[in-house]
Amino acid sequence: MWSDLPFHILDNVFSFLSVDSLARAHLACRNWHLCATSYLASPLHRLRRGQPPWFLALPSRGRGLSCYAHNPATQTWCHLSLDFFPEPVRPAASIGASGILLLRPSSSVVFKLAICNPFTRQLRYLPAPGRIRTNPALGVVVLPGLAASGSAPGFKIYVAGGMSDGGASYEPTLEVYESSSDTWRMVGSMPVEFAVRLTVWAPNESVHVGGSLYWVTSARAYSLMAFEIGSGGRWRELAVPFADRLEFAGLVEIGGRLVLVGAMFKGPARLWRLEGGSGGWKLITEAPAEMGERLLGRKPSWASVKCVGIEGAACLYRDIESGMIVWREVEEEEKRWEWSWVEGCSSIRGRKIHNFAVRGVFLHPNLSPSIFP
Repeated sequence: MWSDLPFHILDNVFSFLSVDSLARAHLACRNWHLCATSYLASPLHRLRRGQPPWFLALPSRGRGLSCYAHNPATQTWCHLSLDFFPEPVRPAASIGASGILLLRPSSSVVFKLAICNPFTRQLRYLPAPGRIRTNPALGVVVLPGLAASGSAPGFKIYVAGGMSDGGASYEPTLEVYESSSDTWRMVGSMPVEFAVRLTVWAPNESVHVGGSLYWVTSARAYSLMAFEIGSGGRWRELAVPFADRLEFAGLVEIGGRLVLVGAMFKGPARLWRLEGGSGGWKLITEAPAEMGERLLGRKPSWASVKCVGIEGAACLYRDIESGMIVWREVEEEEKRWEWSWVEGCSSIRGRKIHNFAVRGVFLHPNLSPSIFP
């Protein structure tokens, strides 16, 4: 009986399944395989009901061609091989809800980028920027609108600063890659001081909020560098709370607002929201002390902690084994959020995983073949 259900009923059932359950349903029988294949290619697949993103952890120091993914539906970890990639990589950003990752090869001195769907094992290198540069700051802007099934949404990639002339000087320029034309173009110049700070003191990628790109820099005291895309390309600097006392700081976008995540020595992790564009900050929450102690272990310092965010969640993590603190929206209509703990990955199917530092990114898994620009 189940194998003879009409496709339109199966389509509706499949829309409720998590990606791992959908993958198993795909293999159940010939009828389900045909229906699941059709469903994965349909717009309905891209609008799956209430499916939370997965957390992907890649080695931060180019250790091997693999990553580990946490499935929030089952609260389990799985291993994803990246052996189809020719060199070690680290994640730069996820591109909308397309299931596509933007990656930076970590073994290359010269800056280059690639896009990848780790679940369908598809990969494409992007064209090289017009200027040869090393270690520039990176910003991603996902354009509004729903892409065709299997396609990445339109996006732009900004690169700012970096070293040029073989490391002899800083590159005070900004370039942008446009997926619609698959080309780079020069945007203009930038203050040399900003180029230096973004090259040397910006350990994380940017956050795009309200028409501006923001990077957090850690030169002596933390501060923000902002590039206003829609205001003639204006650069400005913003102060952050407890700038000279924070042990770590990162940025996430929550509800269309810029949020700073940071912590001081022996204090809890806190989240501040930028109020307007004037640089005023409002404390919105702090992590439970016991979760912070559990994340840090025997070390009371937050210096090795990183953060990553996606719409509806912000995550603090250190390495593959220590676990994660997640601030997640649990009731969208009432706008209720809560803190939760996610166990780290120490073994998969009985095979021990040796601990290592990671770079993490949230990703909506996509089992349909991706169409890259």
